[in-house]
Order: sequence, then structure tokens, then C-alpha cells
Amino acid sequence: MSEPARHSGLGAHRQSGRADDPAGRGPGTRARRAARRLAAACGAALTLFAAAAPATALPAGGNVRPAADSGVSAESPVVMTIESMTPQVAAPNGVVTITGHVTNAGKAALKDAHAAVRKPNSGKPLQRRNDLSLVAGRTVPTGQDGVELDSPQFALPPLGPGQSQPYTLGVAVNELGMSESGVYELAVDAWGATADNPRERALGIARTFLPYNPGGAAEAQPTRVTTLWPLVHAPVLAAQTYAENDQTVPVLRDDSLAAEFAPGGRLYELVDTGAKLNGLTWVVDPDLLDTAFAMTKPYRVQKPGADGKPAKEDNTFLGTGSAAATAWLDKLRAAVAKQGSQVVSLPYADPDLASIAHNGADLAGMGTALGKAATAGRLTVEGRLSVDTRSDVAWPYQGYLDQQIAGVAQQSGSGLVLVNGASMPEPDSMTYTPSAVRPIGNGQNAVVADETVSGLFQGDLGTPQAQTLAVQRFLAETYTITHEQPQNQRGLLVMPPRDLTVNTAKALASALSAASDKWLAPVKLDTLAQGPADQKATTAVPPATDYPTRARASELPAAALTSTDGIQHNLDMLMRVLTLPQRVRGPFSAAMVRSLSTEWRAEAPSGAAYRAGVAVYLNELIEAVRVPQKSAVTLSGDTGLLQVSVRNDLTQPVTNLKLVLTSTQPNRLKVKTEEQLVIPASASITLRFQAEAHNNGPVTMTAQLWTTGPNAEKYGDEQNFRVEVTSVTNGVLYVFAGAAVLLLLAALRFVRQRKRRAGQPHADGDQPVEGPAADAAREPAGDGTADDAADGTGAGAGGRPEDAADQDTTGDGRARTPRGSSADGRDRAASDEKVGP
Repeated sequence: MSEPARHSGLGAHRQSGRADDPAGRGPGTRARRAARRLAAACGAALTLFAAAAPATALPAGGNVRPAADSGVSAESPVVMTIESMTPQVAAPNGVVTITGHVTNAGKAALKDAHAAVRKPNSGKPLQRRNDLSLVAGRTVPTGQDGVELDSPQFALPPLGPGQSQPYTLGVAVNELGMSESGVYELAVDAWGATADNPRERALGIARTFLPYNPGGAAEAQPTRVTTLWPLVHAPVLAAQTYAENDQTVPVLRDDSLAAEFAPGGRLYELVDTGAKLNGLTWVVDPDLLDTAFAMTKPYRVQKPGADGKPAKEDNTFLGTGSAAATAWLDKLRAAVAKQGSQVVSLPYADPDLASIAHNGADLAGMGTALGKAATAGRLTVEGRLSVDTRSDVAWPYQGYLDQQIAGVAQQSGSGLVLVNGASMPEPDSMTYTPSAVRPIGNGQNAVVADETVSGLFQGDLGTPQAQTLAVQRFLAETYTITHEQPQNQRGLLVMPPRDLTVNTAKALASALSAASDKWLAPVKLDTLAQGPADQKATTAVPPATDYPTRARASELPAAALTSTDGIQHNLDMLMRVLTLPQRVRGPFSAAMVRSLSTEWRAEAPSGAAYRAGVAVYLNELIEAVRVPQKSAVTLSGDTGLLQVSVRNDLTQPVTNLKLVLTSTQPNRLKVKTEEQLVIPASASITLRFQAEAHNNGPVTMTAQLWTTGPNAEKYGDEQNFRVEVTSVTNGVLYVFAGAAVLLLLAALRFVRQRKRRAGQPHADGDQPVEGPAADAAREPAGDGTADDAADGTGAGAGGRPEDAADQDTTGDGRARTPRGSSADGRDRAASDEKVGP
């Protein structure tokens, strides 16, 4: 389409109007239009290539689904977008080029329509941040949006419902009528009629902001701006390791980081984009660095469903990201070493301070875990990146703060808290934006992010329209902040989300680059935090009742924190019995903190699966030291030895354990209560307990491992087994019968002695025996009774004679293996443990 064709017929569409006409139309003549065409010829020439672009129909039925606040209606059926603006800051005698799309979101076709730029209303800049909010909140076209310029204009082809047409408009800065430096509204509208309504009108409008910086005036003190650049990721390293060729190989729960570290991946692009900026504050999760370092060497990845299971060849596969992880770490080290940059180390694995404060502050292990995480975080970042780092900074979820969160942060050693401005809003009486730094009591300081500025970069700015609007609004807000009090230099914190996306990061970088060295001065967090606090700014930390409901709904529940606290308790118990605790302490301490990660808020099911997997695997290690299940044991005789085996399936010896054997009926079967033990790696030992039976029948015994030393506690599950006591009743009867015979003989002897003294013969004719023969007759025979047993010559101990020789343990508490038994104490020939003959 030629230049005359694009501008022809405009006189028929024009109606006389005022500057405040809602349609934004003003008076004009052919001469005036010609003059404006000449003045804007260089800008208009830029639109020629788009004039021939065909109208396209949108998918999904051809209908546009506009946003609820887009202002689209039967009267204004067009959706306008601004998708690029070059340059982002206007200067005198320049040309601003605007591109975007016109989309018919109505039910009737557009007729004789065109797109045009509106001249800012009154030619005066927007003076206050509130004025910016009012402009951004408008939906339908109004006279406050300025007056449509006669040139340049872009003639639109007939657009049916759902059809879209790209446009390009180049407007001379001088035509916009901007009288002084400042921020101006820049609007592009569509003007025309529709098939069902021939009245010409404004069919739709798009708005943005354009800073005008002509220079020459007294310069304002640039605002110091600190931008957080987060590098975080949901935990990937598992507690398990894989043994391969006498080496320990790390195991990952998935291989997602392989793509993220590669060019085009999120983490790669964040580092690549951030490396080009000055004065950046990198906020790094040390667990991510450990994972990247682990990936630089061969590593394994769990197959689906392998959470909590020991890593083996059949449930893992070889990872693919070693080269990408190596290159990414090298790129990151170079980026953070850039002069003027700073690295802030989050506590290891970025534990969720808000969830802990609200749902787990009373759990004993939480404070200890946070303290260890802070120390481990600093050491990890310094070791992996070879830079100094600041580790006393708390960043609660999305920066929301209350008194409980501040208390937990202080207990964990955080003297500086990064806060969302929504938690500490400024009083209505303030007419300017205060500096970000302020004291909040108890020796803590807060750096409060501007809610509006930071809010521009939440979520994914996945479209050119969203990116352009965010960048231009950022420029407008920061320009206005700087010029609220030109000689009062203040500090500003920009807080993007933890899961900063590539699109959003690039938009933020573009905005920072456009304003830096003009009205913004990028500085690191330390520089901002050391600045003076504004005495009029809010310093009161809100109570927990003011914490946002939506943020509270995504917190880690109390049950999850209790489960994690239990992991710490079980880990501490396991550490007491291991002889090489370092093999387990590091991986599980890290895994325990990973279970508390803030990143699980966005991945709640994955977080639950991770915590469950850690708990299951830890329980497997604990249960590797156990009392094997026993079947019934037979005790024949009044006394004997009960043999109980203890198995250690770990690859290291264990100590500081004792086995306690308890009878549920001590009146029937009494046992020695406990034995100390040390168990070699991958071995079993058998302990023998002296037993004394009083009655026949079954008795239930309980075997329970306990830790030794202070605060002893049960280790693992108890094992119950049955002891069958036999031969006790017959022995008792024999004793009773023998006693009766002895009593009878004693009575007869007494009678005979009385008769002898009386000189009377026995009734059976026998005479009393006197002398040594009589004494010999009265000596008891060596028949293995009580006297014999006392000196160890009999077998009345309830078993074979050799049992008595084997009933001790070694000096270190380890029981000797009985003769005729295997290493684990089991009588293989009888397929059960036996006591007695």
C-alpha cells in the first residue's frame, strides 16, 4: 500500500472536536496534515514494510479472549498491543518507533480503520507515581489519553472477527509536544467503524510510558538501585550414593539440570544475562552449586519410582549433564568475579523460614538445622566460586515478613532481612519514596523492596507486549522516584522472584541498562545496606495475623516439618552407633535441609516425595542393624542359655549398642537383662543370656537394641520370640518325692535310734551299724546334684557340659560363636536356635 493510500480519506472521517473529546480527535486541515507528514517523514518511512503485511486470523476458533480489564466491548471491540518501543527513552529531534498488533475481538468486521499515535495530553509530564498508576489503570479510550496525531497513521485492512494485523508507527519526538523532561503517557489507538455500527469512534487503545530526557537541566542525584539476581533450583541431589569401582558416585532424583545448564536453559541464560550487568547482587543457593559440582563428574539418576531405595544399576541410569555443568560453573565464576558485583549465600538448600516460623518453630531440630545450613552455605559458596560471600541475609518466601519470621531469622544469625514492600507499606502522609534501608529492632535491619517496581517482574513475561510494558513502566517509576526529591539520594531494592525466568530476566536487564548512568546508579547490596535510613519510613514489623493468606496456603505443612525433624532425630541416633559417621552425616544432613527448601512451595508433590524418600532410606540404614526374627526356642531344664543374634548389614562396624532381653513373665523365666556389643561390618554376632526357669510352658521374650551412654534410647524395632520351657515340672516332682523319702527315712532312723538306746532290736531283726562304715553309708553319692553343679563338674546347667565353657563373651562385649553353629549363631542342622540338650 502506497503512502497516499494509507493517508487518504481521512477528512471524511474527521469531526470537529476539543482536546478533551473522549475520542481524542482534534481539528485539522489538509495543509496541517501535509506539514506533519513532512515533519514525520523519517518516522513514517519506517511503516512501509508493515503496510503490506496481510491480516491473519488467530487460532482457537478465530476469537480473541481479551483480559477482563481490557475494556473490550461492542463499542470498543479492538485489542491494541504495544510490543516494542525504540528507543526506550526519548531525546530531542529523535524518532520513536512503535510496533504492535491490532486485533478485532468483536463480532463484526472493522471498516475504514487506522492506527495512530496520540499526542500526550497538555504536553506536561506526569509528576507523581500516583499519576502513573492512574494511567496504567485505565481501560477504555478517554480524552485524558491525549489527541490523535494526523501523522503517522497506519491504514488497517478490513479485519473480520478474530483477525489480527501487525502495525508499525514511527513518530517524531518533536511532534509529541513534550515540553520538559519527565515521564509522559504514550498511547496508540485504533479509529474507525464496524459493520454493525457505522459511527466512527475510537475502537481500542494501548498505553505505555515514555521518559523524555533532553538533558541540560540541573541533574538529579541518581537513585542507588540494588537488583537481586537469584540462582536457585528445587533440590535434586538424593541422599543415596552409588558404589562403583570402589568410588562413591552421586545420585540425582532427575536430570533436569542437564538442560538448564546448557545454552538456552534457564540457569545458563540467567548467568549469561547477569554477566552483562554492573553492580549485580547474585543470590545463590549453595545446594545448587554442590549439585553442579557433583555433575561435573560421572553421576547417576534415579529412575521413576526409585525414591528412597538404595541406588543400584537397575534403578538408576548414567547422567548426561557433566559437560554442561562444568561449563556453567566456569561461566558463573567469571560472572560473579566482575568488579562491583556481590554474592549473597542463602542458607544451604534455601530452607523456608516462613513455614518454619509458622508451623515448626517449636520443633527442637529446626533451630539447629538452620544454624548448620547458614554455615554450610557460606563455606560451600566460597569454596565453589572462590569469592567472598555474605551469609547473614534472610530472604523469606517472596519477601513477606512478620514478627515470627523475623524472630526465626534472628535466631539463625541473619542480621539483614530482604522484605517485600507489601509487608511494610509506607504511610499515606509520605509524598516521596523513602530509601530501602531501615532498622526493625532487636539489632536487625531490613532492606525493603519497592512493591510496584518489583511487581513488574513477577511471573513470566513471555510476550513482547508484556516485556515492553514492564520495561517502560520500570523506566517511568524509577525516573519519577529519582526526581521526587532530586537532591535527596535514596536507595531502591528490586526483588524479582526466586524462579526468575529467562524472559523476565532479559526484560529486567533491558530496563536496568536503559536507566543506568542516567537516573539510576547500580550498587551491590552492601552499599545499599550501609546507607542512611529515612526516619519517616515504616519500621514496624507486622504481626503474624497480617501474613498474606495466599502465601500461607502454600507453606510446608506442620506434618512435613515434623517428619523432617524426625529425620534429624533418627540421623543423630544413627551417628551415635557408627564408627565412620562421616560417610552418612554429610549426605543426610544436607538431605534433611533440602526437605525444608522454599522451592517445594511451587512443587509440593515433589517435595513430599523427596521427604518420604529420605526418611525411607534413613530407616533402611537404621534397620540394617537389627535382631533377626526368631522362631520358638526350647529351654529344657531348670537353667540354661538363651542365644540371640544381632546382624549388621552396614559396610562399617557399629558400636555403642547394647541388647536388652526382657521376659514378659519373670516369675516363670528369669534372664540376665543386657549385653554390650560391637558388631563388625556385614557380620552377625550371637549373645548368650543366662536363663532360670521355674515353670513349664511358653514365655514371650522381647529383644531390644539400645544406644549406650547419656540419653540412651531404643534403637530400631523390638523383636519378640517365644521360649518353650520343658522338664521343669518332672524335676520338681522328683525333688518333692525325694524329700518325702528322706523324711520317711529320717523318721524311721529316729525310731531305730530310740530303740537302740533302749537296747531293743529292730522289728526286722537288724542291728545298728556303728563306726566308719556307718559314716560312709551316710555320705551322699557324686551324682551331679547341687554340690556337683556348684563346682562345675555336673551338667545340671541345662545343657551339654561344653555349654558351660562357652557362656562368656569376649572382653569387648562381643559374644563368641558357639561350637557347632554358623557365624550368625544359628544351628544350621536344627534350623533353629536351641538351648539345652
